[in-house]
Amino acid sequence: MISAVIFDIGNVLIRWHPETWYDKAVGPDRRAAFFDAFDFHALMERIDAGGHFTGTIEAVARDTPDWQAEILMLRDNWCDIAQPAIPRSVRLLRALKARGHQVFALSNFGAQNYPQTVAQFPFLELFDRSYISGEMGLIKPDPAIYAALEADCGLAPETLLFADDRAENIGAARARGWQTHLFETPRGWADCLIRHSLLTKEEAT
Repeated sequence: MISAVIFDIGNVLIRWHPETWYDKAVGPDRRAAFFDAFDFHALMERIDAGGHFTGTIEAVARDTPDWQAEILMLRDNWCDIAQPAIPRSVRLLRALKARGHQVFALSNFGAQNYPQTVAQFPFLELFDRSYISGEMGLIKPDPAIYAALEADCGLAPETLLFADDRAENIGAARARGWQTHLFETPRGWADCLIRHSLLTKEEAT
């Protein structure tokens, strides 16, 4: 029996593809050159692991003069970059909550930029518990973040059902005995929830 359903946020509930925003902001050629020359995702990992959002971005921008303007765009345009919501996934979250199931978030997300995103997307307040990497000082797929969630909620690993879009994060959860779903589409996630008898077909539309 499933005791809690756990959602990743980026690319499960909210689209995370910064390349799309940068294509519009600076043009595809400049964006491609930027992402080739600068490890954007490594910067995000530093923030997700506990680095201060604005402080980390500003420090990196100072050290990277060739791409300073583009790096600072992340600080200044966060809510435009981390979006839009994925509507069916949000409906699934609401349906699970309406059925009385416990729903948790487990997400690699910065401690300072997460509240901005919650303000933009109030459905993130529906979670019974939110495990945010930047607040915890731990980051997926480190086994310690999964262990911390287990210790906090007190639920047996085999009663946790976790959806994430990254195979390495799913693998780490599965290694602890969690039930898992590699998120590719909202439809696939809906089918998983139906198979586990957490939602009916009608509720999962």
